[in-house]
Amino acid sequence: MKRIVVLTGAGMSAESGLKTFRDANGLWEGHDVMEVASPEGWYKNKELVLEFYNQRRSQLLKVQPNNAHKLLADLEKDFEIQIVTQNVDDLHERARSSNVLHLHGELLKVKSVANDSLVYEWKKDLKVGDKAEDSNQLRPNIVWFGEAVPMLDKAIEIIKKADILVIIGTSMQVYPAASLIHYIQPDISIYFIDPKPNINQNSYNNLTIISEKASVGVEKLINLLSN
Repeated sequence: MKRIVVLTGAGMSAESGLKTFRDANGLWEGHDVMEVASPEGWYKNKELVLEFYNQRRSQLLKVQPNNAHKLLADLEKDFEIQIVTQNVDDLHERARSSNVLHLHGELLKVKSVANDSLVYEWKKDLKVGDKAEDSNQLRPNIVWFGEAVPMLDKAIEIIKKADILVIIGTSMQVYPAASLIHYIQPDISIYFIDPKPNINQNSYNNLTIISEKASVGVEKLINLLSN
């Protein structure tokens, strides 16, 4: 059974009603990203950061996986599928994908500020004063700017074993996630799905660009894989 590795970004969840990470002017839901997605922002104003993620968490719990998520899960009938996502939502899991690696953390989990191994499922609001079992404040289980990406090495190992690479809804411009494509085996097939693809057709051998939103693009991908 062929092994397909799927890299997904914000465009994957956009059709579910989740906004993309940040717009053209660098704002995220009206905030400078460094205010709400950096250690410096956290220590400057914990209440602002917690409220920001409380709103994101509340929004996530109100939306559902879209057809692209469901179609990827269905592909497990015919392929070994491993998803490496930059998204912090749980929509791949809710669509029943079996193997999902979150590069940038998970919105529905929190962790101790002092111990990354103390991680808890969390679906309610998180407030100053909510503490882990080590008596330290809990924070969102999100990889912020300036922090190491703990799952990166595991993602690299997954990419190296891919027979086919599929990239959906990500510009592949944000590092270190963008570096993953450099670890694929030579000459494997690459499918790039994005309504505004930012990739050079001549950059890679066996590259197929599908200039569609995620749901339409995954439908076209399935047709190509079945031929």
